[in-house]
Amino acid sequence: MKDKLPEYAIIVAGGTGSRMQRELPKQFLEIGGKPVLMHTLERFFAYSPEVRLIAVLPENQIEAWRELCRKHQFRLFHVVVAGGATRFGSVRNGLGMVLEEEALVAVHDGVRPFTATAIIQEAYAKAAAYGNAIVAVSPKDSIRQLMAGEGSKAVPRTEYRLVQTPQTFKASLLRKAYEQAEQPDFTDDASVVEQLGEQIVLVEGSYRNIKITTPEDLVLAEALLQEEKVKDQA
Repeated sequence: MKDKLPEYAIIVAGGTGSRMQRELPKQFLEIGGKPVLMHTLERFFAYSPEVRLIAVLPENQIEAWRELCRKHQFRLFHVVVAGGATRFGSVRNGLGMVLEEEALVAVHDGVRPFTATAIIQEAYAKAAAYGNAIVAVSPKDSIRQLMAGEGSKAVPRTEYRLVQTPQTFKASLLRKAYEQAEQPDFTDDASVVEQLGEQIVLVEGSYRNIKITTPEDLVLAEALLQEEKVKDQA
């Protein structure tokens, strides 16, 4: 039996409060009495205390994060890294903290605080077996494709998936991918890796794995937390 590869989680938290209509960055907004980013880090720790956590934040937000950790007595160990000018640069900076030649690296949105342990586990397992594992769900709604200057047309939603995070990779593959020059169509880590000619492996996600982006998401997040609290007390 091969030794298990070390596991890392690069938690990218570079958002602002623009779409949230708040001055405070969305990863610092509180749900259930503490910042969203703390909930996100705790999800990976709940999966395994051995996961090495790397939080990537804009440089001008790092001191505010440290102050929040002091305020909330948040002692879960993690490394904080200054992000780049884009998400691409931020992930590349986070990769610099992966010390082993080979490891499993999950890249995750800092504002997705409801990722189930089973999904994290499956993503690491599939990445160990196939080199990458991308969490995704089927669309619930009908989909229409915009046509250039000619309106739109219906497309079969069964042929599409909505991509979430974590997106998990072998470190050697992810490093090679991020040696490329940044391109406009690099919308996520999967698209960066796919540029190398790699086949992307999908892992079933969850509709609960929401990305907190707008005020409505905060309302839903509080409801999900309350539901989890009730289940824990049952």
